[in-house]
Amino acid sequence: MKNVIAILKQNPKFFGYCLLALGIILIAVMAPLLAPYDPYSAELVNALQKPSAEHLMGTDLLGRDYLSRIIYGTRASVSSALILVALIFSIGSLIGILAGYFGGWLDTVLMRLADIMIAFPDLILAIAIAGILGPSTTNAIIAITIVSWTRYARLSRSLVLKIRHTDYLAAATLTGSKTGHLIGRYLAPNTLPTLIITAATDIGSVMLQMASLSFLGFGAQPPMPEWGYMLSEGRTYLQSAPWLLVFPGLAIFVVVVVFNLLGDSLRDVLDPQRELNISKKRLFGKAKRNEIEENRCIVCDRDFSGGDA
Repeated sequence: MKNVIAILKQNPKFFGYCLLALGIILIAVMAPLLAPYDPYSAELVNALQKPSAEHLMGTDLLGRDYLSRIIYGTRASVSSALILVALIFSIGSLIGILAGYFGGWLDTVLMRLADIMIAFPDLILAIAIAGILGPSTTNAIIAITIVSWTRYARLSRSLVLKIRHTDYLAAATLTGSKTGHLIGRYLAPNTLPTLIITAATDIGSVMLQMASLSFLGFGAQPPMPEWGYMLSEGRTYLQSAPWLLVFPGLAIFVVVVVFNLLGDSLRDVLDPQRELNISKKRLFGKAKRNEIEENRCIVCDRDFSGGDA
């Protein structure tokens, strides 16, 4: 706990982005308490009302309070993005570690399969898979998982290949350590920091992919309040009711930016090479300043003594 507090104190930006991300997650968890109205309650007499004191973000085409639907949309959009990242992270990392450690035909088969998946554009392939499975949030998650695991597999494989022939791993093998122990004790911990940074930066892009599928009709289905689907509903009312596009688009923008900044700051915290480079720069700068001070003192002494003569 003390180490965590020390890290947060040393990285105020990371601490601030953590608070923002935690606030977004709390909004998703506490949606029933924060929403002023039932997001599923339709009152056609209140359809397409402009933002007002009664409805701060107006109402949609069925008279449902838009603020309530935006708040509940946080639950649908953020939870699906976090579940997706967790699935992609787990599946891709495991495949990459196994391929890098065992090598041989297993590595060849898995990496050629990854190459085949990479050959197709992610979103196009996800749309095709979601169309085959049928439109739903679960099928959209499955589709994006199928097309996105390759990035983590190739990254974890490359990290394992770097440490597979190290001395400490060879020593552990000679002492009789089994494969499971080697993977869990040495390989996985050494690959986790880089993979965690990648996962944190991918939350925003994964959320955009989910919103894209929902916008096209392959993700969330009515009456679920999901930001991508809400954009799809409001696109036909761009001129008469622009708030139907502005508010869900703004919500997606804010959440994606927050999680992208969180991923960048997490990279700065977990990247030991960056800290080493910063330390080297500081030492170099200090040595340079000392050298300048010494030269200045020599010049001052010469001037004071009347020169070299």
